[in-house]
Amino acid sequence: MAQDQHSAKRIVLAARPVGEPKPSDFRLEEFAIPTPGAGEVLLRTIWLSLDPYMRGRMSEGPSYAAPVPVGGVMEGEAVSEVAASNNPDFAVGDIVRIRSGWQTHAISNGKGLIKVDPKLGPISTSIGVLGMPGMTAYTGLLDIGKPQAGETVVVAGASGAVGSAVGQIARIKGARAVGIAGGKDKCDYVVKELGFDACIDHRDPDFAARLKDACPDGIDVYFENVGGAVFEAVFPLLNPFARVPVCGLIAHYNDTEAKPPKWAASMMRATLTKRLTFRGFIVSDFAARHGDFLRDMSAWVRDGKVKYKEFVTEGLESAPGAFIGLLKGANFGKQLVRIGPDKA
Repeated sequence: MAQDQHSAKRIVLAARPVGEPKPSDFRLEEFAIPTPGAGEVLLRTIWLSLDPYMRGRMSEGPSYAAPVPVGGVMEGEAVSEVAASNNPDFAVGDIVRIRSGWQTHAISNGKGLIKVDPKLGPISTSIGVLGMPGMTAYTGLLDIGKPQAGETVVVAGASGAVGSAVGQIARIKGARAVGIAGGKDKCDYVVKELGFDACIDHRDPDFAARLKDACPDGIDVYFENVGGAVFEAVFPLLNPFARVPVCGLIAHYNDTEAKPPKWAASMMRATLTKRLTFRGFIVSDFAARHGDFLRDMSAWVRDGKVKYKEFVTEGLESAPGAFIGLLKGANFGKQLVRIGPDKA
């Protein structure tokens, strides 16, 4: 999809959403393609990553990162090509990864700009299985979950960018992988293509019973990125000394008010008596592990031990609708937006 050579586009936060985001919460704007100054580079966006954490950036509530201001460019990581450069560290044609947001062009002084090695895989994977989602799976599972051979690892969102990697890494480590996903097609993919031992459809009326049947020896590691009814079905099955890396809670991202859990007391009691470990984390907590992650994950992808799926929409204008769908589970694999061609 060719871009207008004379103007750039961006999507800004038009209003803070109440509950589920709506198309009117976003606004598409055009602006002149900027000119890089001394020490700067002009970047042309090729791929934009859409991720659930962005919903939190749209709200004013306290979090681990500042919210996007109303009128500000929506937050997001992108793969871009250096289109013009006044920075000796970057040449025209270099492919880089940067948190430049939902826009077709951006200016950078080079800080936070990371060169992408196309030899490791398609450049889109640098914001997918070889990027933040893959590293989230790798560090959360291995550094917090610590799966052992023969243990049972359960992950929700099993067909998504993070969950799919979690289950495959668990299998590599000799654990049994049980996925949870929405719909027969996703569950079939998780088992037949990704090699999970089982996958349960969370929409099944007998979901809790089917999950229990799939985990006859209980659950040793639960990689949490959903919350809600899924967690309520998982919780009674946690074994003594089970580990729960808490990566996300997508079932609650659109909540308009805090709801005190009905069973907080029983959860605390079980945490004590079963000696459970719950640990929330942000992938940047494990920045020192990036070299290990890239070495291992790129080898696993190259050897076919970790497979991935990309769910692509075309053009910046498609980003709001794709993001709204992502929060409802409409994506099948890593959600990406193709902004421009790989080469101008």
